[in-house]
Amino acid sequence: MPNDAREPAREAAGAADRDVRRVTLPKEGPLLVEGPVEVRLEDGGTATSDRFCVALCMCRRSRRYPWCDTSHRRRSKR
Repeated sequence: MPNDAREPAREAAGAADRDVRRVTLPKEGPLLVEGPVEVRLEDGGTATSDRFCVALCMCRRSRRYPWCDTSHRRRSKR
């Protein structure tokens, strides 16, 4: 039976905390990920950041995609 997407399987029991990445899913705005991170893009490329926290664009309006440039703030509310 496949794992629930909300509960990813651990490759090794008792994995070290340093291997855990914290992700924040806000109602609106960017996806916040504790870094460093490597993002795999749709075209097969990668974007990397060694910052302690990065904001990933979820609205696709960012000129710096996949990084958020706060373009979502100009988006009309639903």
